Amino acid sequence: MSSDCENQVKEPVVATAEARRAFESSAFACLEKEFGAVRSDKDSWGLTAVIAADKLRDSVLFLKNDPQFQMDMLVDIAGVDYLGFEDYAGPRFAVLYMFKSVYLPAHRLSLKVFVSEADLKVPTISDIYPIANWQEREVFDQFGVIFVGHPDLRRILNHVEFVGNPLRKDYPAHRRQWLSTNDYMLPVLEARLEAKGYKILSRSKEILPNEEEYLTGSIKK
Repeated sequence: MSSDCENQVKEPVVATAEARRAFESSAFACLEKEFGAVRSDKDSWGLTAVIAADKLRDSVLFLKNDPQFQMDMLVDIAGVDYLGFEDYAGPRFAVLYMFKSVYLPAHRLSLKVFVSEADLKVPTISDIYPIANWQEREVFDQFGVIFVGHPDLRRILNHVEFVGNPLRKDYPAHRRQWLSTNDYMLPVLEARLEAKGYKILSRSKEILPNEEEYLTGSIKK
């Protein structure tokens, strides 16, 4: 005897080679026509479209909302520093966005935006994919890329006093950085509580460490 739940089980969608080729042909053709994207010849898998920064948000919304593509998962955002790449000519930095469809597993695609060192800015997509909030902060922290419109663009892996961007190719790998205080997180927490309808009765104040205690490990009486 089978239950109602068992009767509702559907056959899984398989990412066949034919489905992959059909998706790629359609997706890249649409991105080129609608947003001027160019398929990257540097991606050995052939899954990357290079797009201008000012077309990024529109192309992301298109891929996510169009029922033909349904790119409903942002897998990751990664920074790239091309400094020192052999025979490379172009902007020093790039931001790579990796997408997939949860229910159409043959649908996988990446968008790449090149960013010049003189103008390290790309628009945020954190309002389109909430996970981008933290992913963009990581790229900002490690490479120094500014995500315009991000609601809380702060370092996420390195401490609040860290200077520079450690995944840049010219960052000294063995450099040590001094930390004298903790990142002041209470205002962020208070803002989130207020957004949820809570009332803050008393605002917190940042308490800086006593320099003598910090350096000696002693407690000043």
